[in-house]
Amino acid sequence: MRKIYIVLLLLMPALAVLGQQETQFTQHQYAILPFNPGYAGSSGAICAGTLFRQQWEGFKEFNPNTNAFEKTSPQTILFTIDAPVKLLRGGLGLSIIKDKLGYEDNIGVKLGYAYRLNIGMGTLGIGLQAGFLNKKIDFTRFVAIEEGDPRLMGRNVESDMIFDMSFGLFYRVPGQFYAGIASTQMLEQEGGQSATGIELKRHYFINGGYEWVYPYNPSFVFEPSVFIKTDFVSAQYDVSVIAKYNNQFWGGLSYRFQDAVAMVMGVSPFETGPMSGLKIGYSYDFTTSDLGRKGRSRGGHEVMLRYCFNIVRPPVFHSYKNTRMLGNF
Repeated sequence: MRKIYIVLLLLMPALAVLGQQETQFTQHQYAILPFNPGYAGSSGAICAGTLFRQQWEGFKEFNPNTNAFEKTSPQTILFTIDAPVKLLRGGLGLSIIKDKLGYEDNIGVKLGYAYRLNIGMGTLGIGLQAGFLNKKIDFTRFVAIEEGDPRLMGRNVESDMIFDMSFGLFYRVPGQFYAGIASTQMLEQEGGQSATGIELKRHYFINGGYEWVYPYNPSFVFEPSVFIKTDFVSAQYDVSVIAKYNNQFWGGLSYRFQDAVAMVMGVSPFETGPMSGLKIGYSYDFTTSDLGRKGRSRGGHEVMLRYCFNIVRPPVFHSYKNTRMLGNF
């Protein structure tokens, strides 16, 4: 029961505050499921996690309508849960994303299934994911460059609900490496009658990571990884190197092309017991783009919580009668 309570606690931040078409995270190793449904069940345990990201801290825009500077920096909250399901020969995964970008509020829910195949020393997940995106735009807070702009006149808070699907492949050899390729927003849906202007573009993702054990001290493990995102019009990539000690403490650096250099750290506070699957991580982004150089961004913060566990059924003992002995055992 305690394990279920922990999962609910991880879910609460996502529901409490329930843009960008696809969100981004510095600790992308813990945010694979929303982008690649083939990841579901690959950990071999029930895993629930949440990430909170505040990007471009301090970014503000002056709004003459209110005669004040308003905070418009992106803010994202993600909740995920996935688990292997033997009956389905694969895994199930659920993602809930809340993304705030300026005067936009986006909420996405994705539910996926991955069929798992044993290939070589690892397993391949072939995943399909369905979900919806609700985009809400507050046009009353926009300021027209030209007075009487018909695109803003009479506009209030408008929203659209859009259905979409994703597909992905994810291969993992536990304790060695993982690799994945996926496509999201495959249907490239457009918004309905509210004219928010939303039009989803197909995105592609490639990610991979490797675990290298330091030969002179096996307590240290180095994990380089890469995460590439593109819509074939533009591309962005993240490169990270994380060092782990005893699989309990970790720290490292990450670089996001033309955006930020990040410091990453984390801890698994319990070595044994029912809480041994808990992980806590933090990253700080140093903005390297023009926003940082001009002092409009003080960087970005990201907090990660993740808890993995297995439900082990207690053994069932059956009594039997031995005709050579009295009584049941």
